[in-house]
Amino acid sequence: MKILVTDGMDKAAMEELTKLGYEVVKQFYEPDELGKALCDVDAVVVRSKTKVRANHIDEVVANNGKLKLVIRGGVGVDNIDVKYAEEKGIKVRNTPKASSDSVAELTLGHMLTLARFIGAANVTMRKGEWNKKNYEGVELAGKTLGLIGMGRISRSLAAKASALGMKIVYTDIIGKIEGLSYEYCEKMEDVLKKADFVSLHIPAAADGKPVVGAEQIAMMKDGAYLINIARGGLVDEEALCDALDSGKLAGAALDVFAKEPLANERVMHHDKISLTPHIGGSTKEAQGRIGMEIVDIIKDILPL
Repeated sequence: MKILVTDGMDKAAMEELTKLGYEVVKQFYEPDELGKALCDVDAVVVRSKTKVRANHIDEVVANNGKLKLVIRGGVGVDNIDVKYAEEKGIKVRNTPKASSDSVAELTLGHMLTLARFIGAANVTMRKGEWNKKNYEGVELAGKTLGLIGMGRISRSLAAKASALGMKIVYTDIIGKIEGLSYEYCEKMEDVLKKADFVSLHIPAAADGKPVVGAEQIAMMKDGAYLINIARGGLVDEEALCDALDSGKLAGAALDVFAKEPLANERVMHHDKISLTPHIGGSTKEAQGRIGMEIVDIIKDILPL
């Protein structure tokens, strides 16, 4: 059986698949070439860059293609037309457990960077500037962290933030979660109003519109911080910059963007935004776990 890997995969996992007897092909395809490529493989492994859409699936079906399985190496499956694929008999899987701690740690790292001006000070000191008086920060201890969505990543982050003395409030589409001692809020608006730091951990909206725009930012505390390590487009980037310019928000952190690679010049050069290039799950440990989880999925669904 042939496995196509379009966006990269842990080397050890690819070697394991080869050892087991699968043919592994590592090749990225542009959107207009992807459908044809999928006709000749039994499974495709994607990350964020490759998007498997209905037109690609239609091409597979029209040509009696071999594709039986699409795997997203990561948490969300926003870049795959899941329902349509499964209606056509193609299974879709992801690896939700493997990168939770990595994403949570990056989120916490951004929070510390914002609170203590670590990124800004690093840049100015390399320019020969000694702006000690400009960098009076805040402590995370005693602050409230508001989590929008309470899945695996949020729970990992909540545990780490609690250890630093933060209070946790959350909201989730499924309601209050049994066994969690954190404060539950039925409405996202209540989390926004209570939190000093707000972190998003939800999928993209079905209509593709921002979940946090000018109206939601206005509900937040003056001087609060907003973090999005989840999905590009969840935050209205222009409204965010406006809030930072006005002083409504003290800072923001983004690992994901409406358009990637980042093209918004205003976001790119804003000195109150901590930026990383979509690296939430990019740790050696997470990539290894993702890779082996992919191997297990393939062995289970497409046994030799």
